[in-house]
Amino acid sequence: MMAFLTGPWSLLVMGGVFEMAWALGFKYVDRQAPLWQHAAVLAALAASMVLLFAAMKHLPAGTAYAVWTGIGTLGVATIGILVFKEPVTIARILFLTLIMVGILGLRLSGDSSH
Repeated sequence: MMAFLTGPWSLLVMGGVFEMAWALGFKYVDRQAPLWQHAAVLAALAASMVLLFAAMKHLPAGTAYAVWTGIGTLGVATIGILVFKEPVTIARILFLTLIMVGILGLRLSGDSSH
């Protein structure tokens, strides 16, 4: 498992986690929120972009972007289901699983030197 998350791939995973943070932050920070909450969302957005940028220096752009958005999508959808009691349907689980399979497939089919 550790070899799976080395080099630019670890940057991509961290970027995906920060993507989840800013996406969820957008949902819950409104105009009346304290300034620090707005700053935290912007910091997560910036960190996510910087990590994606760094990973793209070593990975194909399409692969990096697909994995980055996939991690964010899976994470936000999973948190939505588990924490916010969003609907769980067979179709939703199926398509989220397909995203996960796509992420794993892109990682496994890539350059083994990374």
